[in-house]
Amino acid sequence: MGSSSNGVAPNNNVDKGVDYANYFCTYAFLYHQKEMLSDRVRMEAYYNAIFQNKHHFTGKTVLDVGTGSGILAIWSAQAGAKKVYAVEATKMAEHARELVKTNGVEHVVEVIEGSMEDITLPEKVDVIISEWMGYFLLRESMFDSVLCARDRWLNPDGIMYPSHARMWVAPIRSGLVDQKKIDYDRTMDDWSHFVDETKTFYGVDMGSLTKPFTDEQRKYYLETSLWNNLHPNQVIGKPAVIKEIDCLTATVNDILSLQANISSIITAENTRFCGFGGWFDVHFRGRKENPAKHEIELTTAPSEDLGTHWGQQVFLLYPSIRVSQGDNMSVNFLMNRSKENHRLLEVEFDCELRQSSGKSLQSFSKKFYIE
Repeated sequence: MGSSSNGVAPNNNVDKGVDYANYFCTYAFLYHQKEMLSDRVRMEAYYNAIFQNKHHFTGKTVLDVGTGSGILAIWSAQAGAKKVYAVEATKMAEHARELVKTNGVEHVVEVIEGSMEDITLPEKVDVIISEWMGYFLLRESMFDSVLCARDRWLNPDGIMYPSHARMWVAPIRSGLVDQKKIDYDRTMDDWSHFVDETKTFYGVDMGSLTKPFTDEQRKYYLETSLWNNLHPNQVIGKPAVIKEIDCLTATVNDILSLQANISSIITAENTRFCGFGGWFDVHFRGRKENPAKHEIELTTAPSEDLGTHWGQQVFLLYPSIRVSQGDNMSVNFLMNRSKENHRLLEVEFDCELRQSSGKSLQSFSKKFYIE
């Protein structure tokens, strides 16, 4: 929705100026806010979660982490909150204040410009609401700031909105795998011509840069995940949950590194296994002692007509592998934050494919970058 802070994990030394230039500045533009506000799946999930569960907001104190345009703070006030603190790290806070005033809730909503880790509130809150989810849930690391807010400012009986989250992966088929390989081959052919012409016409041999250029382009075309809105019929096997998060109890250490052993059975007949699709869902359940009257789900799973701006992350495998219905895959999934930029992710899939008879089909290990 917006941005709240540097999202820095414990003991990470991240320059805030660099972090702002690389990440936060994007959220200071209205065009970016408009993209998120135009996502109907996202908007309706939060709207319904708030207004179908007014008992969580009426007469309560609310903290909106990364308020962005301020819409969640405005809805919280309209649902009956007695006070809403709307924290935003960028100059978007100025626009949020204007919208709060325009919508007549300035007596309830206080917009605070600053990072969540640095600001101080005058009181504890009953509800923390935030749209913190990035691509494949955890890209951007904004959840760190939500956890910081929870640990500092949430009352012992307080509620998190959303309350739970899950990450999913599934085997997919996609024509993109062929196109990306074609694009990579063309790029390398172009480099070869460039090296020849530079030496012929200018007398400089660029050949010693071929290996680093190859590594760079291979990472870009063949090892970096892609944003895509998959159609459900592109999912060729049973999806599996790789991580479940309880936002009331999770810690930063719980999400610094993820590891899961999963399996999936191929459900499509005689098709190509082209890689994996990854997505997430979040739920608004309240808490055990104070549950939601109407539980709401926001899902970014492949859909025919309910795509979101998050889409899915697609991890393409080249060459693709021919599989049949009933084939089984066992996958060891590992995800870590990038050492160069804590907001980006690195993912590894170690996969073993077996035919329905139990005969080994193929094994592979592949690393991807979510950038």
